[in-house]
Amino acid sequence: MRGNPMRAGVERGEVQIGTWVTLVRTPSILMLLKAAGVDFARVDIEHTAASMETIGEMAAMARALDFPIAVRPPVANREWITRLLDVGVWNIHCPQVESAAHAAEIVAASRYAPMGLRGNGGLSAATEFSTAGTVAERRAFANREVFVTVMLETAAAFDDLDEIAAMPGIDALTLGPADLAQDLGVFGTPDQARVLDERRDLIIQAARKHGKTTAMLVSSPEQLEQWKQAGALLLAYSSDVEMLHGGFSAAMKRIKG
Repeated sequence: MRGNPMRAGVERGEVQIGTWVTLVRTPSILMLLKAAGVDFARVDIEHTAASMETIGEMAAMARALDFPIAVRPPVANREWITRLLDVGVWNIHCPQVESAAHAAEIVAASRYAPMGLRGNGGLSAATEFSTAGTVAERRAFANREVFVTVMLETAAAFDDLDEIAAMPGIDALTLGPADLAQDLGVFGTPDQARVLDERRDLIIQAARKHGKTTAMLVSSPEQLEQWKQAGALLLAYSSDVEMLHGGFSAAMKRIKG
């Protein structure tokens, strides 16, 4: 079986720059992104109409290309995590992680025993339909390769930050800037950037303390460089929607004047 290139890059200490896929449904978008030099795609099904069938096709393409995708489900629970892993997704980007108890549920759903209680789906895209090795070997391989990122999106979640960061099976930490700003009451205010940066610093400190990875959503090359220098290894810049909208808007201004 092919391993998880995102995990491999993190373990080598390599900065990986990705983007969100929120609109495009065809799996060939991954070919385009790889050709453009992007390192990974983060596919959103929390705020989009993407179906599980679409995700399964993208996961197969991602493995064939050796180009990693991370998928954000609508809810980080056993049902969604099980389905995503069974269709071949290696990287789960978990929204609205509210507590250490929730993080523990995510670990249990994403790893087989003895690390967790992941459901057994049998021969599937998760193993590329391979029967090589023993069942125990395939399960141990899956436990090593799965990569779980948790999103802290409320003030309450930060009460458990250290415990979440210390938890085996939680691989990376990040925040959801818009939802967190809303919960903190600073969304759209002059204090938003400062307050969010303070929370980003807390996440980086906790990740560094416990040997975990930091992921950051960034909106500009300057912000990307800022958090790269601070130690974040997984940086998601822009999205398919923003790039298309920005590109067409700029072209129309030149054409129409």
